[in-house]
Amino acid sequence: MLAPGESSAELLLRHGMQRVPSQRLELFIKRGFLSTEECAVLIDLIEAERRPSTIANHNGDHLFRTSETCDLHHDHPAVAALDRKFAEISGIDPAYGERLQGQRYEEGQEFKAHTDYFEPEHADYQTYCAVSGQRTWTFMVYLNTVDAGGATRFKVIDKIVQPERGKLLAWNNRRPDGSLNAATLHHAMKVRKGRKYVITRWYRERPWG
Repeated sequence: MLAPGESSAELLLRHGMQRVPSQRLELFIKRGFLSTEECAVLIDLIEAERRPSTIANHNGDHLFRTSETCDLHHDHPAVAALDRKFAEISGIDPAYGERLQGQRYEEGQEFKAHTDYFEPEHADYQTYCAVSGQRTWTFMVYLNTVDAGGATRFKVIDKIVQPERGKLLAWNNRRPDGSLNAATLHHAMKVRKGRKYVITRWYRERPWG
């Protein structure tokens, strides 16, 4: 029985995900998670409501995250369907997930190397984690194949994942002992040609709210 807010390697492998060979982190990939048609609808939703992305702590670098963001409405049929697919493959109750978020990257835009968890020693930790706790798992799906650039690089293990329409990435933000895993450091590299669209679902230790 999985704890609330938790997925597992065994479950993801049973659902056809492939584990990236590494002892440093749990990272999984699945091609064809979404169809061309599903991706197209979700891209249209991002285009309709995108805004400049924000970040909890940019460390004084205002170019740290230069993409645009869209909070997706879960009452839209396409968003609800994606949420169900995430729940099925992850085994995590949707109540433990943050709101689904879309991102759009133009040429030259990026999100520099970062981790998805919140640093306990930072001043904003209580702001973001007091109610729902720390982030547990990240599920991210590419909605298009980028003409050039836009890869996701996991710097510590030197693994580069190319953006490909419908491809799903998933990783555990912690080590097996529950401690935060700095090896999940990843960089949404600059788009060199075209655009990149992704959707991310972050899960928490406690219900989102």
